[in-house]
Amino acid sequence: MSTTVLGYPRIGDRRRLKQATESYWSGELDTAGLEDAGRSLRRQTWLTLRDAGLGHIPSNTFSYYDHVLDTAVLFGAVPDRFPSPYIAGPEIDLDGYFALARGSDQMAPLEMTKWFDTNYHYLVPELGPDTRPALRWDKPLAEHAEARELGIETRPVLVGPLSFLLLSKPTATAPPEFAPLDLLDELVEAYAELLGRMADAGVEWVQLDEPVLAADRSTAELDALRRAYDRLGGLPARPKLLVQTYFAEIGGALPVLARTPVEGIGLDFVAGPGNLDEVATLGGLAGKTLVAGVIDGRNVWRADLRQVLSTCATLLGLADELVVSTSCSLLHVPLDVEAESAMDPALRDRLSFARQKLDEVVLLGRALDEGHDAVADELAASQQSGTPEPAGTTDTRVRAWLESLAQVQGRSDYPQRAELQRSASSLPALPTTTIGSFPQTAQIRKTRADHRAGRIDDAEYQRLTRAEIDDVIALQEDIGLDVLVHGEPERNDMVQYFAERLAGFATSEQGWVQSYGTRCVRPPILYGDVARPEPITVEWTTYAQSRTDRPVKGMLTGPVTMLAWSFVRDDQPRAVTARQVALALRDEVHDLEAAGVRLIQVDEAALREKLPLRRADQDDYLSWATAAFRLATSGVADSTQVHTHMCYSEFGEIIGSFADLDADVTSVEAAHSRMELLTDLGKAGYQRGIGPGVYDIHSPRVPTVDEIEEALHLALAEVDADRLWVNPDCGLKTRGYAEVEPALRNMVEAVRRVRASLGAHARNGM
Repeated sequence: MSTTVLGYPRIGDRRRLKQATESYWSGELDTAGLEDAGRSLRRQTWLTLRDAGLGHIPSNTFSYYDHVLDTAVLFGAVPDRFPSPYIAGPEIDLDGYFALARGSDQMAPLEMTKWFDTNYHYLVPELGPDTRPALRWDKPLAEHAEARELGIETRPVLVGPLSFLLLSKPTATAPPEFAPLDLLDELVEAYAELLGRMADAGVEWVQLDEPVLAADRSTAELDALRRAYDRLGGLPARPKLLVQTYFAEIGGALPVLARTPVEGIGLDFVAGPGNLDEVATLGGLAGKTLVAGVIDGRNVWRADLRQVLSTCATLLGLADELVVSTSCSLLHVPLDVEAESAMDPALRDRLSFARQKLDEVVLLGRALDEGHDAVADELAASQQSGTPEPAGTTDTRVRAWLESLAQVQGRSDYPQRAELQRSASSLPALPTTTIGSFPQTAQIRKTRADHRAGRIDDAEYQRLTRAEIDDVIALQEDIGLDVLVHGEPERNDMVQYFAERLAGFATSEQGWVQSYGTRCVRPPILYGDVARPEPITVEWTTYAQSRTDRPVKGMLTGPVTMLAWSFVRDDQPRAVTARQVALALRDEVHDLEAAGVRLIQVDEAALREKLPLRRADQDDYLSWATAAFRLATSGVADSTQVHTHMCYSEFGEIIGSFADLDADVTSVEAAHSRMELLTDLGKAGYQRGIGPGVYDIHSPRVPTVDEIEEALHLALAEVDADRLWVNPDCGLKTRGYAEVEPALRNMVEAVRRVRASLGAHARNGM
């Protein structure tokens, strides 16, 4: 009987890693300084895990940017278009490493997409038939040695070979018949070399993460799983192997793994409760260690430890050894709830962040080792029977209103709406716009901070914010954009801003979670019934419209994305909670329309992200998710054009649901994939407005006019000009004006060229 966690937040308290990395990018911190910051963060993590009493401590979970990128560099899987060597002996070339993540003046970065159904983004390796995997870096060994110097023995963690290949994509020059999985045998030999070196270094256990097993896998993929772990498990000298899965049940992969010579198997019993039945059906995991993910690594509610112990008691008889763990890495939750001094104590007492989850894991271990009586008080406290319910948890008016809206009046058919919108519009073909946000400058952040702290009053805040909107509107007019936005200077985050103004949500002060690289967010906590006390965006949108004759889009965040990027109550179905959020947003949509706003964008950036990993669960999710969007946008006039935006996901599995949203225009990320999505949309019969992102905003690199023009011609090969919108692939808040302005000017110039080549002077058909 032992305890562990699968990973820990790597950004540090108060986002120390973000600050150090961005200082390095700006030239304020040198390489040695950044590496010192990394060592300090790793040391603090290992000491925290040790002092909490954890039995097994992971290492190699730290990354300067992304753990999948680290794996690509570890095995030399760097595409030829990046000429830098990146590795000099055992050391990494940090500038080359960050070029893979962020691009450079000469090259675009690796594609970025969502890590399964989380809001974490990973960088997608590019592999081709000429890729030759080989061990190139000593990071896992170096970090193990670093921890050992502190007197701490650790378990190095690696992305497993099957997951690495299935999460990769072919290079642009790879032949159609090539698949990254073709490289399995070569890659496994590189892993074998690493395991041999780890054995020489005295490493006892290695964790190989295979989260791809949480999704449906083909017979060929399961055979690849068997082949990989028969080979690695059969090495004559190696550490013990833990194959770790998470995020759902692993189904048919479990018996395959059970028959391989690995010593440990890790399963998620929170997101994958059916794993318990699968283990029992096998008759247990005789001869193996079972790492049981029983503490939720993705939500922030305290566990009912008595109920969890019941699960653990069942599992004790199904394996040679049971290790109590979190369901996944704690990368996905904030660091420490004790930092939340301003939060309602009734809510805070119900929460468990990463540091508290350590205590829960250790307490479970003690209960199983020493008996329940040894920790009786702690177990009783975990049931929260004496904890008062946070104010506002239940709103009977919201529940009654939802019941009365059981059947929502739909909008007219799209062709009828499109004709009305076309006749009311003076937009040219290929209308240009942006996704919503403009750069969040230091002055904007200072204005918000000063207002929040009381250093400036409401009137001064309004004056400064309106001045920022004036500048953004004037810049867009000067650039020549057709549909403008107000730039969102008042918004700290596209979800948090709305959560702070909706009943049923709470926000944190230090609840930071890494989204990608140095981008961190503070997910709100959705704990109660949701309602909108007053309008949220109408004032700023109508002010922006008063400053220009060009149309200004209203900008809202959709119900599914509000849920996806929050920590959500677990005492009722997500579908019910989504309808409550949709109902609140519906009020905002109607108020925008009443104020004269005729283009309203309701972003569902996370629609694909939250798609269940198992196909059997996907139809139900898509049904309630698209219904929630339709509820939020229902009741507006046919002449009001509804937009939505989705970003950084593999959209193939939800193509059919684009039309189910019933939006008039959908903008999507398409820059990395060379407009491949548009081909899929055409095959699915999608005939509405589409705005494929024509350049990647997550890189500081400014795209050339020629590059954007080429992207537009690729798009026009799949989409009629009267349905095509032109925009970046995401909001611009994380970029600076030095990048944004020339990129948008290049985008407008590329559109001008394409319009001229088409003779396109007619109004857009939308």
